[in-house]
Order: sequence, then structure tokens, then C-alpha cells
Amino acid sequence: MDRKREKVAVLGAGSWGTALAMVLADNGHEVRLWGHNFAQIEEINQNHTNKKYLPGITLPSSVMGYSSLHAALDGMKMVIMAVPTKAIREVIRKMMESTSESVIIVHVSKGIEPDSLLRISEMIEEEMPEKLLESVVVLSGPSHAEEVSLRHPTTVTVSSKKMDEAEKVQDLFINNHFRVYTNPDLIGVEIGGALKNIIALAAGISDGLGYGDNAKAALITRGLAEIARLGVKMGASPLTFSGLTGIGDLIVTCTSIHSRNWRAGNMLGKGQNLDEVLENMGMVVEGVRTTKAAYQLAQKFEVKMPITNALYHVLFNNVNPKDAVDGLMSREKTHEMEDLTDILGGRK
Repeated sequence: MDRKREKVAVLGAGSWGTALAMVLADNGHEVRLWGHNFAQIEEINQNHTNKKYLPGITLPSSVMGYSSLHAALDGMKMVIMAVPTKAIREVIRKMMESTSESVIIVHVSKGIEPDSLLRISEMIEEEMPEKLLESVVVLSGPSHAEEVSLRHPTTVTVSSKKMDEAEKVQDLFINNHFRVYTNPDLIGVEIGGALKNIIALAAGISDGLGYGDNAKAALITRGLAEIARLGVKMGASPLTFSGLTGIGDLIVTCTSIHSRNWRAGNMLGKGQNLDEVLENMGMVVEGVRTTKAAYQLAQKFEVKMPITNALYHVLFNNVNPKDAVDGLMSREKTHEMEDLTDILGGRK
């Protein structure tokens, strides 16, 4: 497709930021990839590799690494935010020291901030003055960076309060191997993307305990019900959770060895404690912080989230993973359709 060549800054040189930089470069855009590790940035510029995060992948020569945030943002109107949720506020504050121009921020992380209980778009809006923030767009969906970097077929969704800006981002990224849909349900897209990491942790624990496909299928299905139940209470459309950022993201994150949340859960199920798991992972496991936030949200909105509740106690109260699973299986009996009716708004 014919497209206008854009200048885009990608903040965050981890696996996902690097993979998205490759998509943008494939589409002919000028891409500046920022990271705080000078040696990593030198590797990107000199060798066109990022071995720590995407081993075996050669980056397009048009992806240029930057260790200076000021230089990376110079003249940029489009900024891709690919840093962990816990770093969002810090990076936004540094951005404001480096630019006086209004920008479109496309956030591609998946999380909710504990205690404040804000979604990432809300965090960005809270930190950036309106004069510097043209709009926030979220890009989410079932998308492992390892497969995107290999140009395997991938589909994602973009959403925003300003859907014309979401369509600009759709045009920016879409190509023959990276298909981008639009969805006006910003809340649902962010909630689905964030909370699926909780269920992936639980699925990893189940696998680590040696349970089979039956248990994982139950976790995915009942996990989706929990996500939708909370999402609808927060104002999302129930239909969003049957799409890419609902069941799509759940499937890929709960069943793949590429999923860091599944891997972390798997280690927990095999007997490692949380500190050991996080140290061995060497990368951010978003589901841990999100579990705390979702536990708090469930209390705030008075929503039943038994899987989230059980995982919270495994992570933060040293409950044995097997005991947590046994507790889920011994819950009071109920009717499956009651959940579906509640989610769809059929009950008063």
C-alpha cells in the first residue's frame, strides 16, 4: 500500500519495542529506537542486532538506536511507548524535559497501576499536560515479539478516545504480515490486554504442578469470565472480550513458551518462590503487579474474581500453589450461565 513516510520514536528497546520498530522500518518509516543501555544501543547501530531480547534476528539498517531521549524525540510527532508499566510515569516526565511539541503517544504495554488503579492511558493523561498530548492510542492483541520479528502473521487492535488518531496508527503499522484492526472500546482493549497476564500466570502454575489440558482450558475459560465481569463493570463492552484483546490474547499468552507470564507461573508451580522467579526471568513480568491491581479493583467494584484472588494470595501471602488450586475446585457450586447473563447485562 502507498503510505506517507513518517518519523517515529520507539521508547523502549526490549523485545516488543524492537519488534515494532522492525514493523515500522519494513513500512518505510524513519525509526528511532531509544534505550537507556548504551552498550545495547551501540550493538543495534553497529551490528543491527539486539541479542539479549531477540536472539538470531537481524534488524533493518533503517532502525537507528538512541541512548539520548532528547535526540530520539527531536522533531517527533509520533511516539511509541514500549516500556514496562512501572516505568511509564518516569519516562513521560523525562519526555516533557525533552520536547515542547504536542505528540501522539501509542502505548503498547499491558498493565494496570496498583493503588491508583489507573489504566496506562489514564497514567499518561495524568502526567502529560494537554498542550503536549495530542492523543493516546493503545495497540494491543495476541502478539509475541519473537514471532513479529520473524514476520509471522500477527493481528492486533488499536483504540483511542480519538478514533481518527487510532486510524492513523493503523495505517502506520499495517502490512502483509502485521494486520491492524480498530476498536472504539478503549477501556475493554486495555483491560483485556492487562488482565490476561494474570490468567497466564495461573496457567503456568497449573502446568508447573503437572496438571493437564483440562485444567488449562478451565482456567482460560473461567479467566475470560473474570476479565469480562470486571471490564464491563468499568465501562467496557462485553463484545471486546470475545475479540483479539480478550480470548485472542488469552490463548496466546496462556499456551506459549514465549509468554514470560506463563514461564513465571510455571516456575512458581514447580516450587520456586516469587523472588527467585523474578530474578531468573531477567525481564519484567507484568502479571505480578497487575494481579495486585486487579485484586484491588475487584474489591472496589465488588466483582467476584476467584482466580485473581487465589493468585494474589500465592504471590503476596505465600499460599502454596496447589492449595490455591484445590481451593478453586472446592468453591460453592454455581450455574455457568449466570456469569454470562451478568456480563451481558441481562440480570438486574
